[in-house]
Amino acid sequence: MAPIIVVAGALIGPDGRIAMHRRPEGKHHGGLWEFPGGKVDAGEQPDAALARELHEELAIVVAPDDCVPTGFASSPTGGPDGRGIVLLLYICRRWSGTPDPQEGGSLQWTVADMLDTLALAPLDRELLRFREFLVL
Repeated sequence: MAPIIVVAGALIGPDGRIAMHRRPEGKHHGGLWEFPGGKVDAGEQPDAALARELHEELAIVVAPDDCVPTGFASSPTGGPDGRGIVLLLYICRRWSGTPDPQEGGSLQWTVADMLDTLALAPLDRELLRFREFLVL
């Protein structure tokens, strides 16, 4: 079975802090922190999927061209249905609107050096190896 392709955005504010999203309880990895994003739909480009997901999750508008690919993490069986996941991380420094969780989660702005103190979803924890790209 093909892996699920997921995109995540490291939204970096003007002060250098990074927006982290806490997954709602009752969802896969509920209560854990993650870079916001979601699944890539069939036929969708990953940067366009990220722009769509950030609009759905946080009510912001991000141009796909403002999403810079940074790295990835993968798991052969990490999905809620036991399928593998490939998580693509993008850095986003420009968007319109104020990030506001729309699906029952919460948002926290964190400096890069403190990301590892959060209870992160497993693949998001793996993405910390790209931390140097998250600093201004």
